[in-house]
Amino acid sequence: MEKEKVVIIGSGPAGLTAALYTARAQLNPLVIAGSQLGGQVALTSEIENYPGFFREEHPPTGAELVEVMQKQAEHFGARLEYDEVTAVDFSKGSPFYIKTYGKEYMADAVIVTAGASPRRLGIPGEEEFIGRGVSYCGTCDGFFFRGKDVIVVGGGDSALEEGIFLTKFATTVTVVHRRSELRGGPALQKRAFANEKINFVWNTVLDEIKGNGTVQSATLRNVETGATQDQPIDGVFVFVGHYPNSKFLEGQLEMDEHGYVITDELMRTSVPGVFAAGEIQDAIYRQVGTSVGQGVAAAMQTEKWLSERE
Repeated sequence: MEKEKVVIIGSGPAGLTAALYTARAQLNPLVIAGSQLGGQVALTSEIENYPGFFREEHPPTGAELVEVMQKQAEHFGARLEYDEVTAVDFSKGSPFYIKTYGKEYMADAVIVTAGASPRRLGIPGEEEFIGRGVSYCGTCDGFFFRGKDVIVVGGGDSALEEGIFLTKFATTVTVVHRRSELRGGPALQKRAFANEKINFVWNTVLDEIKGNGTVQSATLRNVETGATQDQPIDGVFVFVGHYPNSKFLEGQLEMDEHGYVITDELMRTSVPGVFAAGEIQDAIYRQVGTSVGQGVAAAMQTEKWLSERE
């Protein structure tokens, strides 16, 4: 059992920012990085809207931003453990119990920044073809679809960002959206509509993904007419929202009906000494900038809470 002053669960922008601030406050934080260092932003192809982090010719990637954040946090003394939290016990108060695949910890204070994960369609063929034509990350897998035809499911910012990115590789990108208009931002919509490789299928959902070893077609259904058709396709990229990675917190912290951790304006959870920041508690903004701000607030309140107990 290892004893820590502060444990940060998750290594996205909120977690790495909280690590930077608690490290500079001489709290020697331990970051349990989780399954994906940097969280979702590490998989983002281009970062254009984070202030002070921009190149006009070649916009920086999410992985580059994560690398800079990690180095900055570690420079001031934060430590990263590449492991994943499987269980916690916050019921007895501080110090709090945290279990990972590899170790057990007791922590005086905890900052939860476990983020969110992509939501799946839940249709036949989806699970079967993950990694064989079904993907949730264009940045990760776009290269494998050079000269091929792909479907992007969704109509929000992520679907448009990834759809635009995929045009660097794919011959055609078909955006399938269950509504008659997109939900993505105006600037992204303008870019998507102007891209000759992108076409749109409205009021339509996927009912099934088919193939033999790899994806070969998808069954599309018009939600207004009920008409279905099988479209030959080489890949399906799914961007239909996210869900908070909060299962390990069930029964430990107060959450809303969707599983998001409930915090107040000081990033305090229902358990004193446990704070939360980023998409684990933010279902509204879900931006790098807001997650960073929330990480700052959680770290500052953690330092204040600990100092008041000394």
